[in-house]
Amino acid sequence: MLPRTVFCRTPLAPGRFLDTRFLRPARLSQTDAARLLGISRRRLNEIVVGRRAISADTALRLAALFGPSPAFWLQLQCAWDLACAARALRRANLPSGKPSPAQEH
Repeated sequence: MLPRTVFCRTPLAPGRFLDTRFLRPARLSQTDAARLLGISRRRLNEIVVGRRAISADTALRLAALFGPSPAFWLQLQCAWDLACAARALRRANLPSGKPSPAQEH
């Protein structure tokens, strides 16, 4: 049996993290950052406002410009996606994968 995962808090949305930890401290506008990343301003804005996920391509570009690694950026996105899925599951009041007492017998 796999160990139960415990989520302590909802992770920060990847786009918000990018904005608050990298763009704002560097005083980079989305337009300037998009130019440096080699992507459209629209694409970057959609990531920042949470309408678009960080893809592998974007993770490579973010790591090249800001560090620390492409895996870091993809892990941020994965943690966010898992938190959103868990929240949706709770709201739908669906089984969490844990057997009910009736199923254990």
